[in-house]
Amino acid sequence: MSPEATSTPAAERLTLVDLLSRFSEYGSPNQWIGGEYERAVVRSDGRSIGYFEPDGIRWILSELERRTHWKPYVERSAQGDNVIALEERTATGASTGASITLEPGGQVELSGRPFATLQDLNNEIRTNRNMLVDDISAGKDHHWVAAGLTPYAPIDSIAYVPKGRYAIMREYLPKVGPLAAWMMKGTTSVQANFDYADEADCARKFKVSLGLGPLNTAMFANSPVAEGRATGWRSYRSFVWSQTDPARTGFPAAVREGYTHQRWVDYLLDTPMMFLKVGGLWTAANGQTFRTWMTEGFEGHYPTMSDWELHQTSVFPEVRIKRTLEIRGADCVSVDLAVAFGAFWFGLLYGALDEALAFVERNVAGDPMSAQLSAGKHGLSGELWGKKTADLAREIVAIADQGLARLKEDRDLLTPLIVQVNSGESPADRLIRAWEQDPRPESFLAACAY
Repeated sequence: MSPEATSTPAAERLTLVDLLSRFSEYGSPNQWIGGEYERAVVRSDGRSIGYFEPDGIRWILSELERRTHWKPYVERSAQGDNVIALEERTATGASTGASITLEPGGQVELSGRPFATLQDLNNEIRTNRNMLVDDISAGKDHHWVAAGLTPYAPIDSIAYVPKGRYAIMREYLPKVGPLAAWMMKGTTSVQANFDYADEADCARKFKVSLGLGPLNTAMFANSPVAEGRATGWRSYRSFVWSQTDPARTGFPAAVREGYTHQRWVDYLLDTPMMFLKVGGLWTAANGQTFRTWMTEGFEGHYPTMSDWELHQTSVFPEVRIKRTLEIRGADCVSVDLAVAFGAFWFGLLYGALDEALAFVERNVAGDPMSAQLSAGKHGLSGELWGKKTADLAREIVAIADQGLARLKEDRDLLTPLIVQVNSGESPADRLIRAWEQDPRPESFLAACAY
């Protein structure tokens, strides 16, 4: 928080009108997509690679900085100065909008540029993958894992990266969720961000993306192994998230019956806060809500708009609304399927929204968390909403394909998902067979290599 915020006059403090006005400014008529890809990197025996190891996570960031135009973001703390993120710059120094950040257990995340075409999205992730795997990690005992959960390392053995907000999260979240440490240190996902034109368009896209959350989980389920054992789940990652913090994950009740900016802002205002910044320092909020902070302050401090934007990053539902609509519910998968994930949602939200809405209204019913757990357990081999999940997946993927055809996008990028759903299996089923054939790390890590 900026020092001047400590003495904000009452007349200048944030109000509900300010927050709603900010959301009304977020709409965009564009059709852009931005991908986000979290990946774990481990040793050949499955052990997690730490931040401070000689060729560890900090070294990987330094190599990215050295070999590219990515510039470091350093966080200062009592333990020293540490690089915790990189921002992509052009040769002239301008920001591209892309960044590389770290999840709590050292998972490396690419938050990509916004692109107007899927082919550009495809080129970005492949360039990033080749840089990490074929260049920086060449000759190193580094194994980049395409799975939604690190498969061998005991969660307690994974060290947290030195990032201020994570020091607070590691204390707060385990009090409200028994598997919070698993979420922070073990899970990885594929996510994507999309534009919405205005509040009404946001509501339609939110209904589709939240309604299809369980089906999304089933199609991309890819985490059947944890701590060196078969879990019995296709997506154990989805189960871990269900045991993290019900106040900030899953399917928010406040907007389940229909999205409005007012309902979303109310949800954010009433979600317990984990942290805030006072005088530039991370501070535990101890569960105080943002609504209370606005009205009563925190130790004499009142929030600014930048504090509000920071708070929005601390809720983790299956679909999150900020300046864009963020779809969050897929396990980390192969590059081909990660691109297909983006193509699938691009086709639905931009090219076939009416048909996707009709599909949701025709099929989706009941408690979404029950459906989510079923999807995580059984993947495409189970049932959702009284129908075979694989049949539902084939139908909705065909709708997305039609949307891409209308948009004149490269439909071949959706092909890996079409093949996947036509097989009636989730990606996890292939990993389960590989595990049953040979569960040794050297074999299984090859089966889920990124």
